[in-house]
Amino acid sequence: MKHNFGAGPCILPQEVFKEAAAAVLDFNGLSILEVSHRSADFVKVMEEARENVKKALNVPEGYTVLFLQGGASLGFLIAAYNFAGKHKRAAYINTGTWATNAVKEGANAGLEAIEIASSKDKGFNYIPDFNEIPDDIDFLHYTSNNTIAGTQFKTIPKTDVPLICDMSSDIFSQPIDVSKFDLIYAGAQKNLGPAGATLYIVKDSALGKSTLHIPSYLDLAVHAKKDSMFNTPPVFSVFVSNLNLKYMLKNGGVEEIANKNQAKADLLYNEIDNNPNFEGTTEVKDRSLMNVTFRLTDESKKERFDKLWNDGNIIGLKGHRSVGGYRASMYNALELNSVQALVKIMKSL
Repeated sequence: MKHNFGAGPCILPQEVFKEAAAAVLDFNGLSILEVSHRSADFVKVMEEARENVKKALNVPEGYTVLFLQGGASLGFLIAAYNFAGKHKRAAYINTGTWATNAVKEGANAGLEAIEIASSKDKGFNYIPDFNEIPDDIDFLHYTSNNTIAGTQFKTIPKTDVPLICDMSSDIFSQPIDVSKFDLIYAGAQKNLGPAGATLYIVKDSALGKSTLHIPSYLDLAVHAKKDSMFNTPPVFSVFVSNLNLKYMLKNGGVEEIANKNQAKADLLYNEIDNNPNFEGTTEVKDRSLMNVTFRLTDESKKERFDKLWNDGNIIGLKGHRSVGGYRASMYNALELNSVQALVKIMKSL
């Protein structure tokens, strides 16, 4: 058994893998890879997936759920285009590489993209204060979890302007109050399903209000009218995402997942804090439950530690190239026994 702590495409529950594999061979007489996205069978899947998102996150009335493509990288631009208002000015909280890219794409959409807070001064190892939010902006954007540096917002920013969040790496990891947001978007590939689909949860009253001319594919109002079928959707990714959503709902929902994620994080952070061979790399109060970053206190032990975790069937523990050290990504489907296996190795160093 391999313990997958990789930060890339997510692991999924074994039950979901098995159901997905079976559907590749037979989904009502066809492979799920060849079924028409216009067929009644897949339209049912799409509708069910969108409803299951609403159930899992307790999405209130007045919001539309969409499954599109392009990942958060396209979402940065889509968010800016769709929420451009009379000011053509947007505020961003910069907490890392992906938040930086969101700022860039806001400017590419023609907005004045301002950073009202940033943690770049310390390598993005903390969440900055953001007490003063301008009134003359069209929206406030932030990224809820920094996969690279290992930080996570613990509270939702308070603002009177539309609030937008990229939740790609921690959506479905804990309950959220969707009503606080005008737009949530997230690549599927961390906690939802295979890479290929991007989830959007958008407030209906915000659709069609942009002051910019939006290319059709980037217009959320267009996709809402077409029920995520403006173009061929990522059929397999949506199908597997729906399997995973059903699995989550059947096994206690997001609330139960949150309890498990907290237990995994507590176990690993406790070892980092109490083992003299290791130290965390982020501010304690801002530590991510999804991506735990740490390093050795004595680099001379690197070769030995690397051999230990590689021999222990642990993969994906190497830190991001821009940060170094180690990163244990603990997405929803990672079981506690995998964290226990890593902690055992850390204790043996």
